[in-house]
Amino acid sequence: MFSMPLNGDEWECAVEGVATLSCIPDILKVVIFWALVFAGTVALFLMIFAGIRFINSGGDPKAADTARKTFTYTILGLLVIILSFFILNLISTITNVPCILKFGELGFGSCVP
Repeated sequence: MFSMPLNGDEWECAVEGVATLSCIPDILKVVIFWALVFAGTVALFLMIFAGIRFINSGGDPKAADTARKTFTYTILGLLVIILSFFILNLISTITNVPCILKFGELGFGSCVP
């Protein structure tokens, strides 16, 4: 399900095993997907880390404030991630490359109609 070909022979956009410019939308689609997954995962771990730091602050206002700031900046980061998805949607609409947003199809199937 999550395996991706590493050589150009399995890409529909590759000509005789050599990647061409028509592969760029396919590669971009996969890179964007994994970047969003990575960012969301990091944000989740940072929220858990901030919660643990807040619990372990033991009444120390400085430690509690540090944990609160970590949590606040994590929420702001999540908002940036969500906003980036909407910006990608806008770019996809403007450039007429709808396959950028097809995150369910992780294979390197050709984006170009």
